[in-house]
Amino acid sequence: MPRIHIIAVGRLREPHWKEAAEAYRQRLKHSFDLTETIVRDGDASLDAGERTRIEGERILQSVKSACMLVCLDERGEATTSARFARFLQQAFDAARPPCFVIGGAYGLSEAVKERADKLLGLGPMTFPHELARVVLLEQLYRADSILRGRPYHHG
Repeated sequence: MPRIHIIAVGRLREPHWKEAAEAYRQRLKHSFDLTETIVRDGDASLDAGERTRIEGERILQSVKSACMLVCLDERGEATTSARFARFLQQAFDAARPPCFVIGGAYGLSEAVKERADKLLGLGPMTFPHELARVVLLEQLYRADSILRGRPYHHG
């Protein structure tokens, strides 16, 4: 079973985000070995730069060396769902399981982005990190549907 790792800063706090994320996790469990690592948010009393630096250190400690590190970033490459599915398949074929990283309230540190194999954008708009996690899970489910020829994706 293909492996996917998600590293995210901060836990899902709102019940509606938790429920949506869990619904997609349940759908994905039959297709992927999905693991999630939640790293603690930086101290809210710190300025944004110091906070993202500390969160970045925590993220990098959670990265497995053999993975393909994909950071979600508003300046990352936007793609279609079909191209995203092909990207996933290529990562699996290359035996480099993807590890997706979602930053905290102030995004990702430069150190994390420099370590990334790919910067992926969900579009030009900025999303709360909790919503970005749900969107990523939905797109993973959609990609799986595309790869398996299931009718979920109508593109």
